[in-house]
Amino acid sequence: MLELGQNAAPAGDLIYDVTEANFMADVVEASNEVPVIVDFWATWCGPCKTLIPMLEAAVTKAKGAVKLAKIDVDQNQQLAAALAQQGLPLQSVPTVVAFVKGRPIDMFQGAVPQSQLDAFITKVIEAGGGDASGGLDDALAAAEEMLADGAFEDAAQIFAAVIDEDPANAAAYAGMARCQIAAGELDQAEAVLNGVPAEVSTAAPIEAAFAQLELARQAANSGPLDELKAALAADENNHQARFDLAQALHAAGQVEEAVDQLLDLFKRDREWNDGAAKQQLFTIFDALAGNDPIVLNGRRKLSSLIFA
Repeated sequence: MLELGQNAAPAGDLIYDVTEANFMADVVEASNEVPVIVDFWATWCGPCKTLIPMLEAAVTKAKGAVKLAKIDVDQNQQLAAALAQQGLPLQSVPTVVAFVKGRPIDMFQGAVPQSQLDAFITKVIEAGGGDASGGLDDALAAAEEMLADGAFEDAAQIFAAVIDEDPANAAAYAGMARCQIAAGELDQAEAVLNGVPAEVSTAAPIEAAFAQLELARQAANSGPLDELKAALAADENNHQARFDLAQALHAAGQVEEAVDQLLDLFKRDREWNDGAAKQQLFTIFDALAGNDPIVLNGRRKLSSLIFA
C-alpha cells in the first residue's frame, strides 16, 4: 500500500497568508489542484489563537494533500464582505472554509476538538479526490490509462477490483461510471453513481462523473450547429439560441467555444432561466480536470463577472 504524501512539500507551500490581492490565485485557482482550507481569523480573537496551531499541525501532517490559507478579516474587510455577499457566513471568527475545485464545499466555526478537526481534514482531502489513508494509486493510474486508450472493459475490471478492496473509494466508482459513459451506456453509468456509498457521494470525482453524465445526455439531444449559429446571428439577444449553441458546441468537442458562449450569456443576463448559464458553466468545469486551462481561464473570467 502506498503512503499518502511520502514526499512532503515545504511548509511555505502548504501554509500561507492570503489577502484580497492573491485570494483568486492562492485559494480559488489553487483549489483546482489540491483542496485549500481557509482560516478566517482576527488578532483579537482568543479561539483563533487556539485553532491556528492545530490547523497548521493537521495540514503539515497531511504532507501536501491539503493546503491552509490564513486570512486576517480586519486587514481584508473588502474581501470578507464580498465573500459574505456570495453566501459565506463570516459573521464570526474563527470561520474555517474548505475550497475544492474553486468552490466552498464545507466549513465550521469556532475552535473545535482535535478529533473533529482531523475528521474535517480527512473529509476535505477525500472530497478533493485524494486518498487520506493511502493506497491503490498504481491500480487507479493503470485503469485511467486503459480508459484513455479506449479499453473500457479492462479499465472497468480494475476499477471494480479497487472497489472490492476499498468499498468507499470515490475515484474507483467515478472511473467505473466514466467507463460506462465512454461506452455509451448512460443508464448503467447512472446506476453506478447512484450506488456510491453515502460517505463519498459528494466527493469531487463523483461530482465530476455526474457532470460528465449530464453532458453526455445533453449531447444526445443537441441541435445542429449551423441552425443554432444562424438563429443567434439573426438575433444576438436570443438567449435560448445561445444556450443551445453552447450545448451543441460542447457535444461537438468545442469545449472552449461553449464556455465562451456561456460566459457571454451570463454577462448579458446572469439571471436568465434561473441562472442557467452559470449552472452549465459549473457542470462543464466539474466534468474537466481542475487544472485544465479551460477550467482555470473560465473560472477566472466568471469570477471577474461575478465580482464586477
